[in-house]
Amino acid sequence: MSLLQIDQLDVRYGPIQALKGVSLQVEEGEIVTLLGANGAGKTTLMRTISGLLRAHAGDVKFRGRSLVHLGADRIVRLGIAQVPEGRRVFPTLTVLENLELGGYTRPPAQVRRELARVLAMFPRLDERKAQLAGTLSGGEQQMLAIGRALLAQPTLLLLDEPSLGLAPIIVRDIFRALHQIREQGVTILLVEQNARMALKLADRGYVLETGRIRLQGSAAELLQSADVQATYLGQRPAPVSGT
Repeated sequence: MSLLQIDQLDVRYGPIQALKGVSLQVEEGEIVTLLGANGAGKTTLMRTISGLLRAHAGDVKFRGRSLVHLGADRIVRLGIAQVPEGRRVFPTLTVLENLELGGYTRPPAQVRRELARVLAMFPRLDERKAQLAGTLSGGEQQMLAIGRALLAQPTLLLLDEPSLGLAPIIVRDIFRALHQIREQGVTILLVEQNARMALKLADRGYVLETGRIRLQGSAAELLQSADVQATYLGQRPAPVSGT
């Protein structure tokens, strides 16, 4: 049984169908990346998994249990946490208060243990525990958003564009942290604009175009795909000999 199984998922915004028969699976312990242009439906898929949007048809199952009629709070308690695009920290609360909010579904003793682990993973957050989140840099806010999600102690972590708008050196720090998070036993579904870095980190991937899965395969296979190279990696296919 897959940890996450999505079957023939349709999602609509009024008359507009954003997802059309999407099926994919994520196995426990994997990092799976979802590639696609803006408007392809990637964020819609993440928000549907986490219960923020309702499916029009199809199913989303987590450890064999359907999520489509559950509220977002129930889904968090089952073990799924999302780091949204744009970070969405609470700017007028401190770093520590933001982190503690992430653990609202867990017992205090567990929150204390997880908080210590997150602060060890992101030393900058430890240095800035009393600082207002709105005064942090973009990279620090992304670390905070990831740390806040980890306080919920998820089995499955959904990350939506974690490198967006960040300097390359900070992006490398974020991706190192994602590798460490996987090593700690957390499965990751990653939406990421930096296709090359995402595929180097991931085990498998899917390419979503206009609401449908167009390609899927191992990360190595997708890195070698001419379509992926031309569309997402900025590489032109090699010319055919003799032409």
